[in-house]
Amino acid sequence: MKTVGVGVIGCGSIGTWHLDRYMRLEEAKVVAACDIDEQALKEVKTRWGIENLYTDYHDLLARDDVEAVSVCLPNYLHAPVTIDALKAGKHVLCEKPPALNANQVEEMFEVAKKTRKKLLIGLTRRFLSITRTARKYVEDDVLGEVYLAKCGYLRQTGIPGMGSWFTTRSMAGSGAIFDIGVHALDTTLWIMNDFKAESVLASTYAKFGPRGKAAGDWGKPVPGGPFDVEDLGVALIKMKSGATVYLEAAWASFSPKTEFYVHLLGDKAGLEYPAMRLITEEAGRIT
Repeated sequence: MKTVGVGVIGCGSIGTWHLDRYMRLEEAKVVAACDIDEQALKEVKTRWGIENLYTDYHDLLARDDVEAVSVCLPNYLHAPVTIDALKAGKHVLCEKPPALNANQVEEMFEVAKKTRKKLLIGLTRRFLSITRTARKYVEDDVLGEVYLAKCGYLRQTGIPGMGSWFTTRSMAGSGAIFDIGVHALDTTLWIMNDFKAESVLASTYAKFGPRGKAAGDWGKPVPGGPFDVEDLGVALIKMKSGATVYLEAAWASFSPKTEFYVHLLGDKAGLEYPAMRLITEEAGRIT
């Protein structure tokens, strides 16, 4: 069995998740890790015994025994670090969102194509068995023509890293939409196998974060730091196929509950995800 030498760039909250998962895989060997925070590197060494630790990711990329890297950095660094890694001959698993805008994403994948290296974005719900089953329903025409999709990821109290890069537009690019809305939207579009939008009508709101309310337990807060992103966003997306997709994402809201959902409406049946409940017609009645 071939073992892949892995490097992890960014050892914060999500970076430690990557490290922990790699350590469980026989096919992977964590060769090196990188973070600008030396205390974070000390914790990595203590917890996992990793010896090759760097504060400059270029030094990690220079290692011949690193074949693939995880990019687990603030959003604004995803594109430049991923591109550098690809050009250094490494395969890349980049955390979501891939970048701050579509032009950066296109450049990332163009470089991956030119360097003939694999680039995967951490949109993990695609790999769940229920997601693949839902897509199979669409492929097998169980739902018929899917003309409306509603999806969302709603939290009541869940703003990450209040005052940190999470809530700073220049570093995060966006708030709830980029952080958790991407999971709902990507899951929906992937199930539908429909990715080309024609137009978007959207609104964003920041009702809790600017007041320092609804902080979650993810990320490291920075007292007095900025909050210039949305804590709730909604969008109505018209697809070129003719379908309409409604998206809502909230870090903080008076929603009845915290939930992740995708509802698909077709002309033959509907699907409630992740409950995986099919709504079908029986004896002329929709039940």
